Amino acid sequence: MGQEEMIRGAADEIVDGPLSVLIADDHPATRAGIRATLEADGFRVCGEVADAKAAVEVALRERPDLCLLDVHMPGNGIAAAARISSALEDTAIVMLTVSRSDQDLFDSLRAGASGYLLKDTQPERLPLALRGVLAGEAAIPRTLAALLIEEFRERGRRRKLPLIGRRGVELTSREWEVLDLMRQGASTEQMAARLFVSPVTIRTHVSSILKKLHVTDRKAAINLVAAAS
Repeated sequence: MGQEEMIRGAADEIVDGPLSVLIADDHPATRAGIRATLEADGFRVCGEVADAKAAVEVALRERPDLCLLDVHMPGNGIAAAARISSALEDTAIVMLTVSRSDQDLFDSLRAGASGYLLKDTQPERLPLALRGVLAGEAAIPRTLAALLIEEFRERGRRRKLPLIGRRGVELTSREWEVLDLMRQGASTEQMAARLFVSPVTIRTHVSSILKKLHVTDRKAAINLVAAAS
């Protein structure tokens, strides 16, 4: 028996009949595509909503086996995950997002999510990933799984970046390295080569730095740090 068959078998043992799923995303085309993919694989879509409030309401009413929630839908998908996970212990939660932010990932897991899938995941892989979650596996892309490992290694080794007129921002040692390279004018590819990681990982760290500093681009981050120095 292959891995896919084992996962399907383990997930199907959890419930009688089709696995039920709630889809929450504010883009109708995205919801339609996910629904078609899941129903073609035997899932039963028990609800399709566009915001966090509706996601909580439908989840509490339908008590699905799994909720697939967009992180940045109106009302905050992570907040909806926290509400649902606290009320429905037997409902698994998977976040679906375009965000590669480590903060979004960590916040989602703290809210009770068992998976964090990117919207560029190949459609044919989605049903297996969801069944894997129901079978007790964590669904996290490899690039983000590496961030989880780094998060545990970094605990206790963080330091704050002091900012004028604002509370200091806590950065990991790797984020400090990326920030220093940004200040030196290094490109994404150059930073990846210097730190022996992929460009995707560098972009993830840069995104996290910008989010923590509440700025929109690298130049603004560099100027903010320079003003605080």
